[in-house]
Amino acid sequence: MAQSDLDLEETTLKEDLKFYFMNPCEKYRARRQIPWKLALQILKILMVTTQLIFFGLSNQLVVSFKEENTVAFKHLFLKGYSGVDEDDYSCSIYTQQDAYDSIFYVINQYRQLKSISLGTLGYEHEGAGLKICKQQYKKRTMLPSNDTLNIDVSTETECIFFKPQELAGKKAELKLNSSFFSLEFYRLIQVEISFKLKGIALQTIHARELPDCYAFQNTITFNNRAHSGKIKIYFDSDTDMQECKDWHIFGSVLQKNTQYILVFDGFVILSCFASLILCTRSIVLALRLQKRFVNFFREKYKRHVCDADRLEFINGWYILVIISDVMTIIGSVLKMEIKAKNLTSYDVCSILLGTSTLFVWVGVIRYLGYFQTYNVLILTMQASLPKVLRFCCCAGMIYLGYTFCGWIVLGPYHEKFEDLNTVAECLFSLVNGDDMFATFAQIQQKSMLVWLFSRLYLYSFISLFIYMILSLFIALITDAYDTIKKYQRSGFPVTDLHEFLKDHGSVDYKKERTSMSFICCSRRQQSDDNLILIN
Repeated sequence: MAQSDLDLEETTLKEDLKFYFMNPCEKYRARRQIPWKLALQILKILMVTTQLIFFGLSNQLVVSFKEENTVAFKHLFLKGYSGVDEDDYSCSIYTQQDAYDSIFYVINQYRQLKSISLGTLGYEHEGAGLKICKQQYKKRTMLPSNDTLNIDVSTETECIFFKPQELAGKKAELKLNSSFFSLEFYRLIQVEISFKLKGIALQTIHARELPDCYAFQNTITFNNRAHSGKIKIYFDSDTDMQECKDWHIFGSVLQKNTQYILVFDGFVILSCFASLILCTRSIVLALRLQKRFVNFFREKYKRHVCDADRLEFINGWYILVIISDVMTIIGSVLKMEIKAKNLTSYDVCSILLGTSTLFVWVGVIRYLGYFQTYNVLILTMQASLPKVLRFCCCAGMIYLGYTFCGWIVLGPYHEKFEDLNTVAECLFSLVNGDDMFATFAQIQQKSMLVWLFSRLYLYSFISLFIYMILSLFIALITDAYDTIKKYQRSGFPVTDLHEFLKDHGSVDYKKERTSMSFICCSRRQQSDDNLILIN
């Protein structure tokens, strides 16, 4: 390539690089380029947040309806239910007569459901009904007084079925008096009662929404696996939202409100789709500019561009916006289908919309990062992240060791150490200084050796993680913060890309562009902050 052509290409490349690393205000002053992405992101933040609030209020009605029905079912079908679960189970019984009374109580309540229930409940359909299954050992002989045991560990399951329309007849009486209900508790493992009910949530009409239809799969389990003299009663209700097959609602306000929300969701999808196109286009142009710079640098200076300079062209905020836009579009489509009562995937929709809104608001930090006052947070996070991740990997090994040790040793003597998940949560709360005294006090003093070990275990964990590991964790972030403040006073390290742009442009530009895209605004004078618009 001729020298004149090379010089011309260098000048053009420097102009393009200078323009690429400008903020939206500088781009507008340089080429009168309107910051469409800035305006679109501001509009999108407002629209996505408004959409999430509407969906959250609607989802709140769904959650409250499910929870209230579950509480109502427990009061309807569990004999002697106090209103508060004892532990992970609802209640417990201790005599054989209580077991029979509880089982027949469920059958009787199911039979007269329509006459005693306050809700809009009904049986699923004519073919459905109440299913009772008992699981027990095939053969078992036990004489505790002689310490003798004869058992066949093979189990057998026997079931009986009651249809709603036959519960009031003689056929049901024959079934209730059959040998099925002669329980042999010495070999009984569990009794499971399952039935399905239908319900309609009318409270959504007051919120100007179409009502939802629900199917409640209820299961009551009498758990006697431990054979400890205590049968735990579990109540589980799986709620499935279904499309109402035949509904007629009179009132134009309700239908118009639904149409308005669907139109608004459509505008959200359009705005996110436009943002997705603009950000994807920016990334593609940045990669092309990176390729031009790498080729030119190799041709003129005969060496490769370092990875740090290559990463300068990759704007992570654009990637975050793209992910957020994709999730918002998918979530909005699901929301529109849910609003039209064609889908019932509330959980999937809420995860998509909630995560996308989180990313949208996190993206606001990008615009604040153009000011020196706010840019310190971004730079500190960026500088400390690699060290923090390496540190967490090492600390995590110690944390896992304490988790397994606490579970196996203290599990039989402390409710917070009964399973691995609970142990991990308990230790994490101790690191944050929560519930320390209760953790020490709740250990059972049945074994002096275990009690002494628990003191050594807890004192060493708290001392190690709070006084040493947590302090070192904070020190890593503080060190990164001090480094950034030092760079802001004395200048950031200069790379090949910075040197390439040094000889181009005005003196003001040279002063401001030394730290490139992610630290460009941190080098501005504080007096200029009020003169700069943010993209």
